[in-house]
Amino acid sequence: MKILHTADIHVDSPLRGLSSAGDAPVDELRGATRLAVENLVDLAVREAVDCVVVAGDLYDSDRDDYDTAVFLHRQFARLAESGAVVVVAYGNHDAASEITRRLRPPQGVHVLATGAPQTITFDDLGLAVHGQGYATRAVVEDLAAAYPAPVPGMANVGVLHTALDGRPGHHPYAPCTVEGLVARGYGYWALGHVHQRDHIERDGRHIVFPGNLQGRHARETGPKGATLVAFDGEQVASVLHQPLDVVRWVRVSVDAGGAPDVDGVCARVVDAVAASEEVVDGMLCALRVVLGGETEAADRLVAEQEQWVTQLRADLAGSSGRRWLEKVELHVRRPDRTGVVASDAVQAVRDLVAAAAGDPDLQAELARTLDPLRTRLGADAGALDALGGTGLVPGGIARLLPAVEALLLAELGGA
Repeated sequence: MKILHTADIHVDSPLRGLSSAGDAPVDELRGATRLAVENLVDLAVREAVDCVVVAGDLYDSDRDDYDTAVFLHRQFARLAESGAVVVVAYGNHDAASEITRRLRPPQGVHVLATGAPQTITFDDLGLAVHGQGYATRAVVEDLAAAYPAPVPGMANVGVLHTALDGRPGHHPYAPCTVEGLVARGYGYWALGHVHQRDHIERDGRHIVFPGNLQGRHARETGPKGATLVAFDGEQVASVLHQPLDVVRWVRVSVDAGGAPDVDGVCARVVDAVAASEEVVDGMLCALRVVLGGETEAADRLVAEQEQWVTQLRADLAGSSGRRWLEKVELHVRRPDRTGVVASDAVQAVRDLVAAAAGDPDLQAELARTLDPLRTRLGADAGALDALGGTGLVPGGIARLLPAVEALLLAELGGA
């Protein structure tokens, strides 16, 4: 028996941050969530999946576009024709959606109750699905704590839209713990809400976030898709991630350290993109390049950014145009030369003081030069008095030189 676990589909989610990118493939990006759903259904049909489990966020908040619902109904009908059943637990975005409030689900789609946990059994499959959807957008109690006991002799799957024990960047909805989920006794937990894939296994129990079906912006990087789960009776036999995205968001970090000029930096970016395992030939890849390190070209990279970024866009796109440079984050800096300057300056002071030891006139000149530092030399300022015409007192140089060196290094940033 096979199930296909998906979550956080966000069909027709509006794209953010593209208004300033004149070369953005907007139409392709906007259609990506729908194409990913079609890929999901294609996979379910091809693998003869028995059940598709959706762990929340079919829709995207309060969007009131019924064309979105018609599209999903059509895809669910394809699943029904293939013999697969669908179980949905509404998430926080579904609870805020006008579509879920006004339209009944299509035939073959089972929506889990929102008022209390529910178990749906499929005797012909030997499958029991337990879960509860969101009645309101913000659910702050541990829903899983009230989920029913597993059904003996069946494969038991729990469905929940949750932040689990807390995940950065996600609202802490339906909080629960790994230990609490394992204790329910289900073989597989189909979770949603967290857009990054995660698979936790404890004592033969599998707790899985499949991640969202299609990345929607530069923070949702890497392969996105769904999880194909095979059961051998009551036990989970395999858990496989299946990439289904049609646009891949990729973050590439490049060290410009030591690059002599702008062309050299750009060449490094092109090479880094080519070497990235997440950049797939034939797939539209939206690239966020993070450029850092020390380079002699730092000033030009900042001053001429528009020019070289435009050239870089063209170099990366190539003849296929399947690599789109979404943005460059520029964190380069000029090489730090204060250490070298400080070292040279300190040596010059040492040479001058050594020469003054046997030359009263040079001692007087040195005293006049250093006199403005008297208040900053503190206790060592007394050594200056010995430089004025009467010669150095024993140990005067030894007292004066370290203090002057320390001041010099601090001023030049080399300390």
